[in-house]
Amino acid sequence: MISRESFVALQHRNFRLIWIGLLVSFTGSMMQNAALLWHVSLLVPPDKKGLALGFVGLVRVVPVVIFSMFAGVVADVWDRRRLMLFTQTAAALVALALAALAFADIRKVWMIYMLAAVGSAVGAFDLPARNALVPTLVPREHLPNAISLNTIMFQTASVAGPSLGGILIAITNVGWAYVANAISFGFVIIALVMMRNIPEREPSAPGTRDDVSWHAAREGLRFVFSQPLIRSTMLLDFFATFFSSAMALLPIFAQDILQVGAKGYGWLYAAPAVGAVVMSAIMVPMTERIQRRGPTLLWAVVGYGIATVVFGMSRSFWVTFFCLAMTGATDTVSMIIRNVIRQLETPDRLRGRMTGVNMVFFMGGPQLGELEAGAVANWLGAPFSVISGGVGCLIATGWVAASTPALRRYRR
Repeated sequence: MISRESFVALQHRNFRLIWIGLLVSFTGSMMQNAALLWHVSLLVPPDKKGLALGFVGLVRVVPVVIFSMFAGVVADVWDRRRLMLFTQTAAALVALALAALAFADIRKVWMIYMLAAVGSAVGAFDLPARNALVPTLVPREHLPNAISLNTIMFQTASVAGPSLGGILIAITNVGWAYVANAISFGFVIIALVMMRNIPEREPSAPGTRDDVSWHAAREGLRFVFSQPLIRSTMLLDFFATFFSSAMALLPIFAQDILQVGAKGYGWLYAAPAVGAVVMSAIMVPMTERIQRRGPTLLWAVVGYGIATVVFGMSRSFWVTFFCLAMTGATDTVSMIIRNVIRQLETPDRLRGRMTGVNMVFFMGGPQLGELEAGAVANWLGAPFSVISGGVGCLIATGWVAASTPALRRYRR
């Protein structure tokens, strides 16, 4: 049963402001992610579609790999709120540039790839700053609740964004989805400006220094890889999402296999978030009650892999929708537990760097996975690509479970 305690983190004004702003902004971002894939699918020949869609993942992950560690250090050294003001503004400009391409009907797919890469580079600096800022806005005892609320906020946006994007694409021009995203960033900017009395960061430990340097980056790397629980959750995230990243292939399923058009594509793209929203609502009051968090995390990822396999086999819109919703539900359980472990086990002064390292895993996995899925789909077909990816997810989960006893034994 959901009580007022389930929303205790929203009692804190600064957290409430950023939560509302990010809800709107993420809705726009998810709309743009769906629009970007659809836009690319319209500009390439049918026989090159799978590889072209998979290449979107590659151009997004390269900036993350290049900038993640540096971005994490910047988030720990610079003022996080001001850094977010800069990144949110830059992301809005990227969205407007994509809109300009769409409205001008410029059919050069490399320009879309270039702007997607720039947007990913901006995001590489935004995410560590955001993830490091949020835990300072609530007391430590309310942090698990804040993480659960952030998850349901993100997943709600993941439902609304692609659904609205599909409708906009169907009745107008793909460019309007980009415009809507550009406007949405303004809500976060307003929230950041309205914040008051943000706590100072924890002071540096003796013998350490906080500056933008390779020394500071190495300190973050040493911390992450010296913590078995943090390290294993990152590896699990990377390998599972690498093998099961099939979202880039949804335009192929919508257009060629299920034949449901732009509106159907929008709903399929939103399906994982539908399941995630339902599971997030369950997890808000349940997160603190889960005692065997390690086994729960592992079984959730197993469920994710099984749902992916069935999705690849399906030729029914509603079966596909259900399987995608189950991937979202199981991933939500995994996501919340992973984030609770990482945030509670990381000191504030290292949160940006921890997130920077984590970006390579949780963004690199799905983005490189999209490239892998696109390449396999181009050679052996989209269904085979999805099914084999789900099987790979199950194998990777078994390996992580077998090699990390601390994760199997992890309790609340």
